[in-house]
Amino acid sequence: MIGLSRIARSLAFAAMALPIIMAPVTSAALPVADTVSVGRMEAVASSFERDGLFWGSVLIARDGKPVLQRSYGFADAEWQTRNTADTKFRIGSITKQFTAAAILILQEHGQLSLQDPVGKYLRDAPASWGRITIYNLLTHTSGLPNINAFEDYGSIRRVAAAPDQLIARFRDKPLEYEPGTKYSYGNSDYIVLGRLIEVVSGKSYAAFLQQHIFDPLKMTSTGVDDERAVVPLRAEGYAVTPNGIRHADAVSMTVPFSAGNLYSTVGDLFKWESALFAGRVVSLTSLKLMTTPFRKGYGLGLFIDDRDGHRVISHSGDIDGFGGMLAYYPDDKLTVIVLSNLFGGAYGLVAKDMAKSAFGIPFVLPSERKVVAVPVTTLAEYAGTYKLTPTIANVITLTNGHLTSRIGNQAELEMVPESPTMFFFRSGEAEVEFVRDPSTGKVAHLIVHQDGASFEGAKVD
Repeated sequence: MIGLSRIARSLAFAAMALPIIMAPVTSAALPVADTVSVGRMEAVASSFERDGLFWGSVLIARDGKPVLQRSYGFADAEWQTRNTADTKFRIGSITKQFTAAAILILQEHGQLSLQDPVGKYLRDAPASWGRITIYNLLTHTSGLPNINAFEDYGSIRRVAAAPDQLIARFRDKPLEYEPGTKYSYGNSDYIVLGRLIEVVSGKSYAAFLQQHIFDPLKMTSTGVDDERAVVPLRAEGYAVTPNGIRHADAVSMTVPFSAGNLYSTVGDLFKWESALFAGRVVSLTSLKLMTTPFRKGYGLGLFIDDRDGHRVISHSGDIDGFGGMLAYYPDDKLTVIVLSNLFGGAYGLVAKDMAKSAFGIPFVLPSERKVVAVPVTTLAEYAGTYKLTPTIANVITLTNGHLTSRIGNQAELEMVPESPTMFFFRSGEAEVEFVRDPSTGKVAHLIVHQDGASFEGAKVD
């Protein structure tokens, strides 16, 4: 959690044993340092699997060669079918880098320019879009309202819709700011980009990616998803809840469209990442554009950041029932790919901790933390509503002798006490500390600690 805007995301995205191994690289074949780090990586995924917080597949590579590839948990819990290296997962917003690459391919073919206004290609675009360039869409600086933030999105996402129908939901709404002046992440920008690809190329989004990316790279296990289609080896999507694992809510994959409608495997994503950074998908000049941040560390379909002192180019993907991370540390030539079919689980922590393992950075797994008993009477004093910002509240609830935390409409997560005043989450890196008013002895506020930063929320009830 780097800023208050990421509190909800960090806390909300926080099993069964017997991981399935698909042709892993054995530690005996690795240098001593790699043997140690791979052992720690295996402990990371296995720990979260035992806690019921991670099902999925991982692939870690150094210098272009996999050092660890394993799968965990169930692709289909009802049939007890386990995940394997061939299991296909929905990858959510990891899709955005494919969309960005497709736009750059069109630019390299002379069919468009990133500086072109959107209205040059979408003839029915409103006048207010005249100031929006393709580059603004790619960098989330267009000012378009985010379709995912609409009040009725919960019902919208279940109903199949064509790209033009999706765009119609926000085309006539006022821009939220002057294009290029601010960054605001959302799906609307990339939905418009997908439609641009179709209009300019004369092909469907799926057909364009197939011809220009999937076929050339032999990505035979990647494609545009359709929940109605029979897709061999596609995982079922599940959600982690306080009451256990359940099926995820339904979503029509036409709705995320080019912002998040792809499925893939860890092996195919490794092919993609290897080719992309070798200049075999787009030119090295275009790749530099993709990996040069414009605002808030976002390039074209990719985040560029510094994590634990190491430069990383990455994107996560969250969609009902699934979560994933594709991260490349270019200076270290380290690739971390984690795909999961447990929404609200710990895939993000698995990816981070595996990278830390590779770099020899110490960390403590939730399963390694000390858990203490706290009287229910004390827990009851902590229950209440805490304002983190004027618009973001953290609701702490006491249920069956355990505290849970819910920020906004995000998932409710169980809080685990490691001291009478400090709590942690098994699926997240944050800790929550409760502080009393020294004059009254009553609980006055909480402090959220994560990534070396702290955020305070005053109790309001």
